[in-house]
Amino acid sequence: MVLNNSTDLSLCICILNNSSETPNNTHWPHATEKKSFIIKNQRKIPTLQNPSLVFVNLVIVIATMVSPAPLAEARAFFVFGDSLVNNGNIYLATTARADSPPYGVDYPTHRPTGRFSNGLNLPGIISEQIGSEPTLPYLSPDLRGQKLLVGADFASAGIGILNDTGIQFVNIIRMFRQFEYFQEYQRRVTEIVGQQQAQRLVNQALILITLGGNDFVNNYFLVPLSDRSRQFSLPEYYRYLISEYLKILLRLYELGSRRVLVTSTGPLGCVLAELAMRSRNWECVPEIQRVANIFNPLLVPLIQQLNSQLGSDVFVSANAFSMNMDFISNPQRFGFVTSKVACCGQGPYNGLGLCTRLSNLCPNRDVYALWDSFHPTERANRFIVQQFMVGSTRYMNPMNLSTIMAMDSTTS
Repeated sequence: MVLNNSTDLSLCICILNNSSETPNNTHWPHATEKKSFIIKNQRKIPTLQNPSLVFVNLVIVIATMVSPAPLAEARAFFVFGDSLVNNGNIYLATTARADSPPYGVDYPTHRPTGRFSNGLNLPGIISEQIGSEPTLPYLSPDLRGQKLLVGADFASAGIGILNDTGIQFVNIIRMFRQFEYFQEYQRRVTEIVGQQQAQRLVNQALILITLGGNDFVNNYFLVPLSDRSRQFSLPEYYRYLISEYLKILLRLYELGSRRVLVTSTGPLGCVLAELAMRSRNWECVPEIQRVANIFNPLLVPLIQQLNSQLGSDVFVSANAFSMNMDFISNPQRFGFVTSKVACCGQGPYNGLGLCTRLSNLCPNRDVYALWDSFHPTERANRFIVQQFMVGSTRYMNPMNLSTIMAMDSTTS
């Protein structure tokens, strides 16, 4: 069962791919998902044209500064993507997991939860901000009954836009499988509340999707002369990734999603795993950093064109690159002592391997921007979510999450 409105999805979306080769990497379970889409309208949507939206946004910013109270009634929240938003899918026999100490050292239970963090990561903090219960991992045995109505986290560490990303990790939940679980979720909710209410829950839900970084660091640049680097030049690879990401976003829409936060990649050249392997002067790796600087700007016009064709701001781009670079480039401004050494790890910059019981562990996680070789600390994630909530169009385009919550509360 696919719970969506009757909107015609015979969209014509230009894949932003000028090459004649358009390989199809993504496995879709149903024939109807193999539609060809071409965008004919290349206009960019003006940002916040309506003055009333600007006024609402200003009011919400002031209210947020005054009080941390939830901005609207709780709504379902669904999460898709990789380890940056994996809320604890530890029910798989895979090496891409964070279920042993000291992960979770600052979580209320002081025990590992499966999050790649010392405490909360992005989904948990967003749930706090929107006044919702934390989403449970979809494979959690506790996700049943009324808990299903809160939403679910389908994310899995190591995955990417492409199905061959993260092949070094066994038994991870790739995107096509995350979507299969989402369909299964909808069937389970329908059994509880009926089809009409289940469809309404999904249509009014908030969605977060985070993809792309692993397609570079755990695919194209994973090893010298990787399969993808021999198949594509970097410009071709950017276009290919964007074309495949488009299919994923359209599939989300087909499955009923109507408010989707789409994050860009972070500053990949500043990831401590990259510094440990490629940097000798404490500087971000220029070659890898350029990748993010080219790929991310392709994502914004894609989202704008897609929204224009749909006639609604379904997709909202979140500039995770700038959100992270703010505290990486000037950690002291945010109260951190460093952004060039992980709190937990080993080797140069504490950037080699995962965080384990044998790793170096900093005594105060609040003064470190980065938790391990790839992931921010909880405190750094809170700065990121702050920009999700009230950030300008430099960070959230065409609107931030506070504006979304205010607008949707008047129409629900």
